Amino acid sequence: MDRQTSGRSGSLVVIGNFDGLHRGHRAVLDGAARIARERELRPIVLTFDPHPAEVLGRRAPPLLTPLARKIALCERAVPGLVVSVAPFDRAFAAQSPRAFAERVLGGLDARVVMVGQNFRFGAQRAGDFAELTRLGAELGFETRSHELVGDTSGPWSSTRAREAIARGDLDEARRILGRWHALSGAVVAGDQRGRTIGFPTANILDAPEALPPFGVYAVLIDRLPAEGERGATMLGKGVANLGVRPTVDPAAARPRLEVHVFDRDEDLYGARLRVHLVRAIRPEQRFAGLDALKAQIARDAEEARRALEGITPDPEAGAAWA
Repeated sequence: MDRQTSGRSGSLVVIGNFDGLHRGHRAVLDGAARIARERELRPIVLTFDPHPAEVLGRRAPPLLTPLARKIALCERAVPGLVVSVAPFDRAFAAQSPRAFAERVLGGLDARVVMVGQNFRFGAQRAGDFAELTRLGAELGFETRSHELVGDTSGPWSSTRAREAIARGDLDEARRILGRWHALSGAVVAGDQRGRTIGFPTANILDAPEALPPFGVYAVLIDRLPAEGERGATMLGKGVANLGVRPTVDPAAARPRLEVHVFDRDEDLYGARLRVHLVRAIRPEQRFAGLDALKAQIARDAEEARRALEGITPDPEAGAAWA
């Protein structure tokens, strides 16, 4: 199914989607790691790809973290944690609760299984926590249901983070996630118009993550590793426009993220970037012409520089911003 470890006999398996790896998720993983140490078990996160809703014909929620980012954040949260990714397809969805427990949890040598309070599993979501506990007693694992944690506004949740991002409340999203929300993707060829007005940009189309409102943002930029490599690295600070560029391309339909990296003039075509959204500067708007657009971009860049002053990298992120 994916990465395996050796050494300790038996595992503690935490099951969940873990999109965003927010503060509530990290509290769950911290608790799981503590129990795993006490019981001398291997800690494993069992997650699924693609999102089950996609396979079952429902609309999947916008992503907070693509799979590779989710795995990296889980592994960073708990050293020694193994992330097991179950390919979710119709055959997987059609398994009975017993088959799931025998094949999937048995295959991971589960001795303790931790799930959320509303966990459902098996074909037609027939299995619940009581059924999992009954199967565990028969198959040799115990079950635990982890509690929700949060603040005065409610539990930390992926849904709450998505709602904050959708309304442009980046500070609230950061409180929930414990880091800035980010958009990522490969840099594609643009029309080079930014270079002609003194603000060359790296262009990203179809970022897979949840989008905030169209507008201009102060950003931090990481360069992502090549396929098969590990470890993002800081590229710099910058300003970015997310939207459809109504001044220069009023017929555009696909949102585009245009990123200007401060104090660098580097061809980033083909590079993979992660762009952390730190502060909203203004909504996207249409200007009378390129001169007016150029003047506004200069003001946006100065405001973004001020917004990013004093920001330092997350010490847990290695050579990356976050």
